[in-house]
Amino acid sequence: MFRDTTRSRAALALLVTAAAVLLLLDARSDQDPVASASRAVGESVFAPVAAGVGTAASPVTDLYERLSQGSAAERIAELEEANADLSSQLQAARLDESRADQLDRLLHLSGRGGYEIVAAQAVTRTTPRGYARVATIDAGTESGVRPDMTVVNGSGLVGHVVEAGPSTATVLLATDTTSAVGARMEETGKIGVVNGGGVPGGPSADLSLELFDMDAPLEAGDRVVTLGSHEGAPFVPGVPIGTVEKVEASPGALSRIASITPAVDFASLDVVGVVVAGPAEDPRDSVLPPVPEETEEK
Repeated sequence: MFRDTTRSRAALALLVTAAAVLLLLDARSDQDPVASASRAVGESVFAPVAAGVGTAASPVTDLYERLSQGSAAERIAELEEANADLSSQLQAARLDESRADQLDRLLHLSGRGGYEIVAAQAVTRTTPRGYARVATIDAGTESGVRPDMTVVNGSGLVGHVVEAGPSTATVLLATDTTSAVGARMEETGKIGVVNGGGVPGGPSADLSLELFDMDAPLEAGDRVVTLGSHEGAPFVPGVPIGTVEKVEASPGALSRIASITPAVDFASLDVVGVVVAGPAEDPRDSVLPPVPEETEEK
C-alpha cells in the first residue's frame, strides 16, 4: 500500500527526475559519451525486467496462438465435412429426381401398352455363360418375376429375363449378339427380326433389322416395335425397339437389312420394368411416342 509521507514524496520526485533525464539523454546523439553511458546503465537496469515480463508472458502467447490455430483447423474441418454432406445430399436429390422421372416415363409406357409391370433397378452388368451383354436387376421370384418375361424402361425394349432368383434376376439385353426379337414396322406392318449387334458384313451397330419382304419400303427414320411372342413370352407386342438408321445394300440377299438405333440408352440403364402380365390385345403402334415434327414430312 502506498503511504503519503515525506520519504515517499522524495522517492517519487527522484524517479520523475530520473525519467526526465533519461528521456533527454536518449534524444541526444549516440556519439555523446554521457548519453551512451546513461543509456547503457538504463538498459542494464530495465532489460532484465523486460525480459522477465516477456518470459512470463510467452507461454500465454504461445497457448493463445496454438488455440487459435487449432480452433481454425477444427472449424475448417467442420466446414469441409458439412460441404461434403451437402454435396452428397444434392447428388442424392438429383439422382432421386432422375429416377422419379424414369419411373414416371415407365408407368406412362406401361399404361399406353396395357402392360402390368414390376419396377426394378438395373444394379450390375455381368457376362455369365458367354453372354456379352447382360444386366442384373433387384427384383426376382418373390416379386413375381420369371424367366422369359419382357423387360422395358420408359423408352422401350431393354431385353428379357433369362434367370430369376428370389430377389434378383438376370436380363439378356436386346443388344447381345445372341438376342433375336420378332419385329414389326410402324407404318407398313411388315415383319422381320431385330438381332443384337451389327449387320453381317456391315458397320458395327447395337441392333440390326432383317425385313423378310424384299419389296417392302424401308428407309432411315422408320420405327420398329416388337411383334410379340406366343402368349407374350419372351416378348409382348408393341414395345418400341428403335429407329432405322441406315438401309444396307445386300446384293443377292433374300431380305432387307438395316442398322437400327435403339430406343433405349443401354449405357445408362437404371429404372426398368419387368412385364409380368401382357396386354389384353396388341397395342399396335400406340406405345410409340409422337413423331418429331422434323420427320413428319418424310
